[in-house]
Amino acid sequence: MDLPEDYKKGFKDFLGAKIDLSKKPLIPREETAHWVDVAIKEIKEGEECLDLFAGSGCVGLATLKNVKNSFCDFGDKEKIFLEQIKISLDLNDIGDERYNLIETDVFSNIKKQYDYILANPPYVAEDRIDEVGEDVKMFEPSIALYGGRDGMKYIKTFLEEAVNHLKEKGIIYLEFDPEQKEWIEEIIIDKYSKFEFLKDQFNKYRFVKIEK
Repeated sequence: MDLPEDYKKGFKDFLGAKIDLSKKPLIPREETAHWVDVAIKEIKEGEECLDLFAGSGCVGLATLKNVKNSFCDFGDKEKIFLEQIKISLDLNDIGDERYNLIETDVFSNIKKQYDYILANPPYVAEDRIDEVGEDVKMFEPSIALYGGRDGMKYIKTFLEEAVNHLKEKGIIYLEFDPEQKEWIEEIIIDKYSKFEFLKDQFNKYRFVKIEK
C-alpha cells in the first residue's frame, strides 16, 4: 500500500495555511476545515485561542493566518507534534509573540482562560476500528485517532474541564463522530449555558458550538 499523497507531497493547504507533514501527524481533513472556517469567521482581532489536541496544528495555524493579531496556544501531549507545529509556524511566518507550544495531556498543563477553545480530539471508537481505511491505519498516528471503546474517552475529560478554561462568554468548537451526539449533549447540558450542534458539508453532525 502506497504512502498517502499528502505525506508524499510533504504538506497540506488548509484555509490559507501551509501545514507541514514531515513528521507524519494526522493529515488535516476537509470536515475539519469546514468547521474551522466557521469558527475563524467569528474570532475577532486580538482574541486568545487554544488549539487543543493540536496534532498538525492546522486549526490554530488557520486561525493565526486568517485572524489579524489573534493569539493561539497549541496543546498536545506528543512532543513530536509540537515540533511539527513549530515547523509550520515558521513556514507561515507566524511571529513567536503570537503563540505558545504546550506539552499537555488534555488540560494538565493549561493554566489560563481563552476566548475560544478549538478541539479536534481522538474520537474514533475502537468498536468501529474496522470502518477505518487501511491506509489510515497503516500510515497515520493511532494516538491521534482512537478515543477508547466508544470514542468518548478524551471528549468526556475535555468537556468536564474546558469550562474552567473559558473566559466569560468564551466559546468552544468541538469536533466529534456523529454517533456521539447524544452522549455529548448529556454532558453539555449539565455544565454549559448554550450549545448548538452543526453539520459538516456532508450533512452529518460533526461539530458543536458551546458557550460558557
